[in-house]
Amino acid sequence: MAVNNTLPVAVIGAGPIGLAAAAHLLERGLEPLILEAGTTTAAAIEQWRHIRLFSPWQYNTDAAAVRLLEGTGWEVPDPAALPTGGELIDEYLTPLAALPAISSRLQTGARVIAVTRQGMDKTHSRNRDTKPFLVRVEHADGEVRDYLAAAVIDASGTWSARDPLGTSGLPAVGEAAAMAHISSPLPDVLGRDRGTFAARTAVVVGAGHSAANTLINLAELAAQVPGTKIVWAIRGASAAKVYGGGDADGLAARGRLGSLLRSLVEDGTVELHTSFGIGALAVSADTVTLTATDGRTLKADVVVPSTGFRPNLGMLRELRLELDPGVEAPRELGPLIDPEFHSCGTVEPHGAKMLAHPEQDFYIVGMKSYGRAPTFLLATGYEQVRSVAAALAGDREAADTVQLELPETGVCSSDIGTSCDVPAAVPAGFVAETSGGCCGTSDPVLVGFPTGLTHGRSGQENERVDA
Repeated sequence: MAVNNTLPVAVIGAGPIGLAAAAHLLERGLEPLILEAGTTTAAAIEQWRHIRLFSPWQYNTDAAAVRLLEGTGWEVPDPAALPTGGELIDEYLTPLAALPAISSRLQTGARVIAVTRQGMDKTHSRNRDTKPFLVRVEHADGEVRDYLAAAVIDASGTWSARDPLGTSGLPAVGEAAAMAHISSPLPDVLGRDRGTFAARTAVVVGAGHSAANTLINLAELAAQVPGTKIVWAIRGASAAKVYGGGDADGLAARGRLGSLLRSLVEDGTVELHTSFGIGALAVSADTVTLTATDGRTLKADVVVPSTGFRPNLGMLRELRLELDPGVEAPRELGPLIDPEFHSCGTVEPHGAKMLAHPEQDFYIVGMKSYGRAPTFLLATGYEQVRSVAAALAGDREAADTVQLELPETGVCSSDIGTSCDVPAAVPAGFVAETSGGCCGTSDPVLVGFPTGLTHGRSGQENERVDA
C-alpha cells in the first residue's frame, strides 16, 4: 500500500545512498525531506576524501540520480576510473545536491536525535500504522524541532559510531579519557593530519583495509620525516590474511598491496604486535600507554582506531525494529552478511522486503543496514533504495524485483589480500575505502565506509574498511 503523500518521506543522511533515495522518491512522485547532520553533503566522506576507492565510477553512481543530473551540463565521469572520496563528492554528490529538486528539500546541520510515532511510544500498538512518524531534529543553532513524516529511510551510515579499541566489544578502560590521543579512523597522514603524525609514534589498531591504508601512508611519511615511528597492533595471532598471496596472487594490485605491507613489517618500518587485545589506556604527560590483556604495553603519541564501525541505534529506540542479534542488520538480511560465515561468500540482491521491520514504512538502508558486518557496496545501497521507493509508492512488483549486475568475481572480506577483486589500476600505496556511507560516507568508504571495494556477483562489495 502506498504511503500517505500529504507528508514527506524523511531521509536521514545526505551521503550517496541518502541522495539516491531522494532521487528515487522524486521519480515516484513522493516528497523527500533530507536531513543531514553535517554542515555539508556527504560530510562523512569529506573526512576521508584522500582515500581512493577500489571500485570504478560505473559502480559508484545511482541511475535515478544520474537521470536528475542529465541535461544540466554535468559530465559523466570515466566509468573505468577509480575516484577518491573527494572526487566522489566534487564530481558527483555536490552537483547532485545543488540541483533545485534536491537542494530545496535538503537541510544540513540537522541532526536527527529521535524517531517515533506521533503521540505513541514503543509500547502502543492500536492504530500504530495510521500515525505519522515524528522525527526530532537538533539544528546547528541549537533549536530542536519535530517534523512529521509518512515514512522514514535511515541512510545515516556508521561513520559516527566506530567500534571501541577494547576487547569484548567494550571500550578499553581509560579509552574515553584518552580521546585527545585518538585520531579519526582514516587520518590524512600525508595531508591535513600530517602534523599529528610527523616525527611522532603512532599505534595503528586493527587488521582491515583501514589499518593497511594508514600503515602504508605512514611509511611514506616516515621516509620523509625522520623520527616518525609506526607500530601496528592486531588482536589476531597472525597478519597472514592481511598480507594475502603476494606474488602468487592472481590479482596483481592486491598482491602488490599485501607484499608492500609485509615488506614494511619485515624491514622494520612497521613494528607488528600480534595477539594484542587492548585492556586499558592511560595518559601520562603527552603520551598514552596501551596495555594488552596479557600485560604487554605500547607507548604512543597518537592511536589510530581502525577497528570497524557499528550502527547508532539510539535514535531509533522508540521504533519496533527486528534486528539480527549478532550483526544488528535487519533480521532477514543478517544471516546473509554475517562476517563469521560470509567473509568471502555471497549476498543476494535485496530490497524493501528483506529490509522491512515490524514498524511499517520504516527502513534502514546503506551501510547502516549491514550493521556490524564489514562489507558493503554502494551499488547494493542504490538497489536497496530503488526498491524501497517503489514499495513506498505502492509498486510492490517493482519493489520485489531486485537485481544487481556486478562483475563475476565473488564477494570479498575486509582483509587486504582476501578481497576478491582489486582492479589492477589501483595506484601503489592506495587502499580503497568508503564511509558515511560508500566505500564510505555517511554510509563510505562509504560510506560506503572506507574499505577496499571489490565486486561481488551476488551484490556485496567491500566499500568500507573494518578491522
